[in-house]
Amino acid sequence: MRGNLKSLVSLLIVVTLLIGLASNGFSQEALIKGGQYNLSDYQKLTGTKITKFNEAPMLAELVKQGKLPPVEKRLPEEPLVVIPFEEIGQYGGTLRGEAHLGMGDKTGWWRMSHEPLVYWDVTHKKVHPNLARSWKVSDNGKTFTFYIRKGLIWSDGQPFTADDIMFYYEDVLLNKELTPTFPSWLVMKGKPVTVEKIDDYTVRFKFQEPYGYFIGRVAEGQDLYAPKHYLKQFHPKYTAKEKLEEMAKKEGLNYWYQLYAQKADWALNPELPEMSAFKTTNLLTSTYHIAERNPYYFKIDPAGNQLPYIDRVRRELVSNIELIVMKIMAGEIDFQLRHIWSLYDNYPLFMENRVKGDYRIIKYVGSITSTGAIYINQNVKDPVLRSLFQNKMFRRALSLGINRNDINQLVLAGLGDVGQGLLSKLHPAYVESVDKAYTEYDPDKANRILDSLGLKKRDKDGYRLRPDGKTLTLTIDASTHHTPSIDIMQLVVEQWKKLGIKAEVKVMERSLFETRHPANEHELHTFTTSFGADGYSGDRSPNTRWCPLWYNWLNTGGKTGEEPPKEVKKLWQLMNVEFYSTTSEAKRIAILKEAMRLHADNLWIIGTAGVTWMMGIAKNNLRNVPETGFTWHPASPGVFRPEQFFFKK
Repeated sequence: MRGNLKSLVSLLIVVTLLIGLASNGFSQEALIKGGQYNLSDYQKLTGTKITKFNEAPMLAELVKQGKLPPVEKRLPEEPLVVIPFEEIGQYGGTLRGEAHLGMGDKTGWWRMSHEPLVYWDVTHKKVHPNLARSWKVSDNGKTFTFYIRKGLIWSDGQPFTADDIMFYYEDVLLNKELTPTFPSWLVMKGKPVTVEKIDDYTVRFKFQEPYGYFIGRVAEGQDLYAPKHYLKQFHPKYTAKEKLEEMAKKEGLNYWYQLYAQKADWALNPELPEMSAFKTTNLLTSTYHIAERNPYYFKIDPAGNQLPYIDRVRRELVSNIELIVMKIMAGEIDFQLRHIWSLYDNYPLFMENRVKGDYRIIKYVGSITSTGAIYINQNVKDPVLRSLFQNKMFRRALSLGINRNDINQLVLAGLGDVGQGLLSKLHPAYVESVDKAYTEYDPDKANRILDSLGLKKRDKDGYRLRPDGKTLTLTIDASTHHTPSIDIMQLVVEQWKKLGIKAEVKVMERSLFETRHPANEHELHTFTTSFGADGYSGDRSPNTRWCPLWYNWLNTGGKTGEEPPKEVKKLWQLMNVEFYSTTSEAKRIAILKEAMRLHADNLWIIGTAGVTWMMGIAKNNLRNVPETGFTWHPASPGVFRPEQFFFKK
């Protein structure tokens, strides 16, 4: 398996040059399973004609009743043809899954249902058309023109045009009350993008500097549009501000922009029009988040059947991950990737219950390099801890005091690789000596380092005293939605006792967990690290998990936060500027190597162990679920094309 994974990951990297220079040309290639093709391209490639469109029985009945236009009127001028992973599907059924843990888990559904302008395939090797039928890169990688599919329709029956992109750019992104900080991914070398409408179906994004990876970022699913026809009623450019403030107060809110944010959130507003295959009808906060098929969905299969095949998705709200595991083994979940992908200690249990639960286990190429990493807050509020945390010798001592082999055996069932988790061993920029820096278990050496830092005095229980005489106590924030990292940290707490360091794991619900680090309320923070399908290690770029004030300074050009040291500035330049701007694969790999060397020397994040594959389950009768592919980049499992999942009768 290792050889196949290495070949796949190598292919993932090659695409970075191509997407920076080329538009979507499919004329000379074979069809890819799970690939998406404009109808005209599909017909040229196959020599076949699709002359008739079909629809789900539930929609055909609504057409008969006069409640819906005929399917031909609901599809765009040129539908997008999705090639099934296995076969043409059958209509009907309710998909149970993925189970979720509440509002803090809303990204799970977004990953599955989002519809970007262009879209990666399942192996993350090629970008395919989506809402945009084509695109063009010009001006040496500074200008990107998207040609929107004509005849696209929102789930409420209203047309989708370039105005929906311009509304998002002009009225959302450029509005300081809605977007106080312009998105960093739309800024290149400190200069934000400008967007212009060419005509109703053509939009141009222009940067002042080359942006070699822009198409790849769009394909991940970054938001670039919003339903203007619906949301403008909540925007002061189109509705009197006094009226909006009155509307906000009726909703229990204080300001118009809070009202807009609520109305623009699918998880809070079932009336929000969508472009996805399944339209939310029952809120995320309900016992069951339900999404019904979108009658205006723009994709078909090779037989002319409008997708999706499945009638609805029902995602159960559960209180903990243990319940998800139990429901899987009882056969009560049809598809699950989220929350179980790293439950490697449960892998034998899942295997034993496959027949009883009537499901299969799927192993995907994984992007997680450390299942439980420790993010050390360089801007922690406590001045004594800040002084220690910003001393890389202290961080090295913490790393040397971790027994990673025990973690691998006890939490990952011996399936993992120990290291700092800088990059996957399968990645061409991986350097073993760099990734293994300070990962040997050597508590004696760690203790000598701590002694040399002046931390020799101990309290009555044997714990080290801080320079101010207090017991050296560290708190690690952990989230209930990721139990493996909790288990790993409990082991780390025990191991650090041998260093004379008292630590505790503070477990909290995810929504609270995710608000504490941007607010700089944490000391240490545990979560995964990942390197991304393209090689970009987003967790390794300066972020709020390990340097919230430095991140704010870098992200706002010095307007907020605190100025970071030169090493962090250099890391930001490498990861957020040079990596994205270059169109050279060799240069991108060299950039990653340099960035990882910075991390290995400084250890702002301490890795433990990670597994090269990630686990998913699907019921045996749920078909067209890919058996191979890349996860976990932001586009998955959307790149699995859930619209072509079906229940085989």
